[in-house]
Parts: sequence; structure tokens; C-alpha cells
Amino acid sequence: MRSPVWLSLIAAVWLALTAPAQRLIAQEPNFERDVAPIFRERCLRCHNDRQRRGGLSLQTAQSTRQGGDSGEVLTPENTDSGTLLSYITPTDGVAEMPQGEAPLDPEQLQRIRQWIKAGAHWPEDLRLEPEPLWSLRPLQQPPVPDGVGAPEFPVRNPIDAFIAAGLRAAGLRPAPAADQRTLARRLHLDLLGLPPSPEMVEAFAADDRPGAYERLVDRLLASPHFGERWGRHWLDLARYADSDGYLGDSERTHAWVYREWVIDAINRDQPFDRFSIEQLAGDLLPTPSVDQRVATGFHRNTLRNTEAGVDLELYRTKEIVDRVNTTGMVWLGLTLGCAECHDHKHDPVTQTEFYQLYAFFNNADEVGVSVSRNWEHAEHQRAFQDWDSRREPLLSELAKLERESVADAERSAAIEQLNATKSIDWEPFAAAYRTDSDGWAPLKAKLEAWHKARPAPPATKAPAFAERRQDRRESYVHVRGVYNQRGESVHAGTPAALPALNSESQELDPDRLDLAEWLFDDRNPLPPRVAANRVWQHLFGQGLVATPNDFGFQGDKPVHPQLLDWLASEYRRLGWSRKALIRLIVTSSTYRLASAANAVPEQRETSNLLLWRQNSFRVNAETIRDLHLTASGLLDRTIGRRGIRPPLPDFVAEVGRSVKWPVSAGGERYRRGLYIFFKRTVPYPMLMTFDSPDSTVSCSRRARTNTPLQALTLLNDPVYFECAETLGRRVAAHHAQELAAIAAIFRHCLARPMTTAEQRVLLSAYRDLLELAAGDSAGNSAGNNVATLAEQRAAALAAVARIVMNSDEFVTRD
Repeated sequence: MRSPVWLSLIAAVWLALTAPAQRLIAQEPNFERDVAPIFRERCLRCHNDRQRRGGLSLQTAQSTRQGGDSGEVLTPENTDSGTLLSYITPTDGVAEMPQGEAPLDPEQLQRIRQWIKAGAHWPEDLRLEPEPLWSLRPLQQPPVPDGVGAPEFPVRNPIDAFIAAGLRAAGLRPAPAADQRTLARRLHLDLLGLPPSPEMVEAFAADDRPGAYERLVDRLLASPHFGERWGRHWLDLARYADSDGYLGDSERTHAWVYREWVIDAINRDQPFDRFSIEQLAGDLLPTPSVDQRVATGFHRNTLRNTEAGVDLELYRTKEIVDRVNTTGMVWLGLTLGCAECHDHKHDPVTQTEFYQLYAFFNNADEVGVSVSRNWEHAEHQRAFQDWDSRREPLLSELAKLERESVADAERSAAIEQLNATKSIDWEPFAAAYRTDSDGWAPLKAKLEAWHKARPAPPATKAPAFAERRQDRRESYVHVRGVYNQRGESVHAGTPAALPALNSESQELDPDRLDLAEWLFDDRNPLPPRVAANRVWQHLFGQGLVATPNDFGFQGDKPVHPQLLDWLASEYRRLGWSRKALIRLIVTSSTYRLASAANAVPEQRETSNLLLWRQNSFRVNAETIRDLHLTASGLLDRTIGRRGIRPPLPDFVAEVGRSVKWPVSAGGERYRRGLYIFFKRTVPYPMLMTFDSPDSTVSCSRRARTNTPLQALTLLNDPVYFECAETLGRRVAAHHAQELAAIAAIFRHCLARPMTTAEQRVLLSAYRDLLELAAGDSAGNSAGNNVATLAEQRAAALAAVARIVMNSDEFVTRD
């Protein structure tokens, strides 16, 4: 016999579960109160008068009664296949509608079922509108929460107030602040992509004066390396590469000029709106400068097929489609490419609107802009002087020849031409070259080789755009996205869901400058939200919107929506100053939080979506290389200029077609990873191992994978091996005492002192490695290849450096 207590408990649970449904049964269903909110939120995005997925619109009573391609959907007396209820009722947890989304919850289903059974009454004058996309709502700066600070989490600026309010509402406590050494390294990696020196970290940790942190931030923002770090973020969006792609993959000899422009523009804190306008339409500005025309290289970074026999118009079309998609992703955070073949299935963008955007770029011709760089002229001058210095030996050799070998007049003519450094006319000496016995033929070969080696003056032409003024192309909708199946004719325009475009000219179609200025119209809510989110992403590892390239219905909603709107509004108020926005964020208490998952021991929240702590993550591929080069002292900090080619195994180059990889000479090969020549068909292997984008499309957020190959690369890549050896030799030369040498390696790599446990492990490893090096040397004594004690110490210390450089902490931004 069951216990009365158990029966009472079961009854209570049953009543609790059925109470919502019982309440609904007890009261008369009301469409506006019970059903309309569900239709707006879950149905109207696809089933509206504009889209009518399946032929069905649920915007009005009349359109709903008409049904769709499968017939009527509102049949109170029938719930069989084909009715609205059959579509939305899940079977085994899966429902046909809403398509690709979670099913309606039981209470929502019950509301709709009761409404239909009651006769599906819908006021004829009530028209439903789809739930507006959150990112398209007008941008207004929200009020800052008040009274949310705490001693352990001071509100230093409004960012902290929004975060504190969100944590309080979720019942979460913020982590304590990170220590000074961690903050110094975090700031250097986030702002410069380079580690701090041990001396700098010690000085910062010891500086207890007010404003020490802010002064460090200002120094880093003023560093010329800031433009390199944040320029790399932008180059991901610009799909920058040094070659065309496709099978031919021809090199773009002067693509680096655009990269140099990006670094310079970011270093001088060019306002983000101007930074963007110049890239989209710099050539259309009044009397554009060379730099403004170079900026249009942004959209010259598309893939380009130069193979013989290809359909040139097809691939020109592909380039324009990519430009539309990239513009949408970078500035609007919308997946416009989903509307290339048909209306967007989720967001308010039609196929016609896609090709209206296409029309903006359809008359942009690809051109080259001549640029002049002082360093190029200096390089040419040095090369010319080196070439010219070989003239005198040739003159001396000419003078030593036997006079009888050729007439004096002929020899004088040769000397005169040699002095003039012009092409030598060898016809007067034809008789003299019949044999080699008199030495003239070998000299002729030397003179010709010398003359051909004359350095050509710089002739750099940066890829750019120029608007076509004559013979302008017409634009059409491409039926099903097929370029040569023309639909209706279209003119340049913008999506109707966004503010209207204001064109300067009423007679001509809008151009790219109109488009660029429309993006930064105060009425346009998307660009400031997208841009502010992207800055936040680079400083926390994840944006407030986790899908930075999709602010549409399929993307994630912001975790702190009011904070995002406040940041977006503030970015615009600050005159689009990237440095000002970054300074605001990194000086907040939120940015300074510790990142350890156990920073609040009793707190088991692991997602950290609300940011109760900082995020810890591995640095990007280029920074991993820069960390090694900096710790070893090999890094060449030259900024800008053409790309470099570090050593590359022969078998890698053989993968591509006729790939030539002349390794950069001298210290140039040790420049930052940002400058590694990026050939699309044969990308530098280490970059790809650590998730560098392939540059075929715009990349708004790099993946972070964790693979065995990454560990093997850090351990065995020749570059990293060389860095460890260099650091070992460097430390061995300055520290005779073993513990001091190991401590120096540790400080150079991690900018902090060792713990007792770390010291014990590394000291033991060093002694074992030293013994191993001595044994290897003794084994080689027969071959007279005996290493000195100093060489054995350097080898052991190099191995210790490899251990530290292979630690997780070394490649992690904490």
C-alpha cells in the first residue's frame, strides 16, 4: 500500500505541472494576449507578407485563413497532417516548425491549441509585425546603473557599472584583481602583441604611485608597435595576402603597401569612420591623396584567377560578390551572402537589395597607384653604390690587356662606355672576340653581367580602385546567383530595413562614397555596435556578441545588451577614436580581473558569459613567433616594408606551382610574424598550425584549436629551436652561476620569478642535461669534436629554455 505522504507529493507535483494549462483552460483564449506574442517571436520572421515561406503569411487573419502551399492551416475541427498544430507539435522532441530552431514550449503549444479549438478568433483589423531584429533598433546610450559598486570591485567607469549590475542579477561575485605582473603582460600582449621586458615588469610592480597603471596604458597606446598588433586584427577582416590564390597564385609584389597604410593609420589613431571611408571610397574623395587611394586596396585583397582561358567576367563577378559579402560582414555584421541567390532566409535582406549593393562596386576598376617610400630609395642607393663599386676592377682589368689585342680607339670606346654605365655596343670589337686567347671574351662576359645587374630604381605600384566614369556597366539581379542569367535591372541602393541612403547627387546613381558615408550616418545602428563589439572581443577573447560577423536572427544576442549599446554610443561620441575606446576598456576594473577559473572558489559558473573573471587564451600564431624571438633577443623590430620569407622546408614549397621562396637575408628574417609573406596556396606552415586564417574570405574571429601538432611544432620547429639555443648562449655568457642562469631564462620568457617548485624542477633538469651534454662530448672525443665546458653549459641552458618556452604559460595571455 502506498504511503499517504507519497500520494500527497505526487498530487502536488501534478498540480504544479498542470496549473499553467488549467489556468488557460479556465479562461477564454485571447489572441492578442496569448497567441500574437508567440507568432511575432517565433513565426513571422519566415511567414510574413514579404517572404511567405511555404506560401504562408501569418501577419493577418485573412492571410492566415488562406493558408499556404499545403492548404489551410487553421482547422479547429481537424488537427491532422497539414494543419498549423501538426507542424508545431514535436515528435520525439523534434518539430517541423520553427524550422531549424527549438520547438515551442508546452505552454506555448497549449495556448495555440486552445485558441484554435475555441474558433481561432483574430480581429480583422489587427496586423502583426515581425519581432524587430535587436541590432536594427535605433542606437541610444542607455542610463548607467547606479549603486552597484563594491570595495572588491570598484566602479572605475560605466563599463564596471553595467558588468556589476549583470553579475548581481545573476547572483555572481566578481573575481579579485590580477596582480601587477599579470596585468603588465596582459596589456603588452593585448596592445602590442609583444611581451614586456623583465626590467619593465619589475619597475611596474614596484611603482605604487597613483596613476601608474594608466601611465603604462598610455605608453603602450603611443608605441609604434600598437599599429602592428591592431593592424593584424584588421588584416584578418581585409583577407590580406601576398598572392592571388587559385591554381596560378601569382604573387602580388606590392600588396604590402596596403598593410603599411593600415599600420600607419592605426598608429596615428585615424578615426574609425575616416579609416573605413578611405578604404571603401578613398579614390572618390575630393582631390584624393596617394595614401587615400592606397587605402582602397582593402577590396583588392579578393582572390583573383589569372589562369589562361578562364571566363574573365565570371571571376570578375566573383570578386564583386566577395566585396559585397565582406562589406556586410565587416561593417554591418550581416551575412549578406545568403541573399546572393534568393532572399535571405532569416534576415531582412532581399536578393534585389544584395544586387543593389553589388552595383556600388560594379564600376570600380582595378588600378595601380605609384608610391614612393624613403626607405626604398635608400635601399636602391645602397644597391647602386655596391654595383658601381665593381666598375673600377673592370676598368683595371681592361687596362691590363695587351694593347695589340685591339686598336687603341676601340679600347678607348669600351672604357668610355664603361664609364657611362650604358649598354655596351660590342660590334667594334667583333674581330677581337674570335678567340679567347687574348682575354677579351671573358672580359666581355663580365662586363655584360655587370651591366645587367644594374639596380632598377623603385617602381612600386600599390593595388587600388578607380571609379569608371565612361562606359559604365549596368547591374542586374543574377537569377539564382548565376552571373549570366540576368533578372531585373537594379541601381545602387541599401537594404530597406536600415535607414535610407542620402545621395549627394540626385541625377547620378549613388557611388561608393555615398555607401561609405551611409554606413556612418548617425541613424545607422549597425556599424557602431559591430565595431565596438569587435574591440571588446580582442580584449576579452570573446565579444559581447559571440558571433561578430552575424548580428542577424541566426547570430547570438548580446550577453550585456545595455553595455554594448553604451560602448557603441560612446565610440561614436569619442569621435571614433580606437585608442580612446581601448583605453576606456583596459582601465576598467572588469579588464583587470584575474582569469583563474577558481578565482572565486565557491563559484562554479564556467561559461563566464557575464564576465565575472577575465578570460585566459592562447595568443595568435604571429604572436607565438614574436614571443620566441623577443625572449631570445633575435627580434628585428623594423616596422612596415615588404614581407619577409623565413626558412621554409623544400618539400613545402614543392606543393605549390613554381613556388620560389628566397629566404630573407640577415636579421630581416627575424622580423615580426605580421610580415611573413603569405602565399595562399603555400601558406607558412607554422601560421596555419596555430589557426591563422587562410585569407580566402574575411575572418572576424580566429579559431583556437588544441592539437598534438602544435606541441610538436613548438618543440621542433627550426625557428623555435634556434631561439632556445640563442637564449641559452646569451644567458650562459652573462651568468656563471647555474641558478642565476636558470632564473634569467625564466624571467626572459615569463617576466616573473620562479616558484620554489619550478626552481627545483628546472635545476634538476639542467644538471641532468649538463651531464648528458658532457657524455655526448666524451663520446665524440675520438673524432676530435670535443665540446668545451662553456659549450656544454650553453647546450644545457638551451634545453632549459626549450622547456620554459614549451610551457602553456609562455604562449598564453592570462
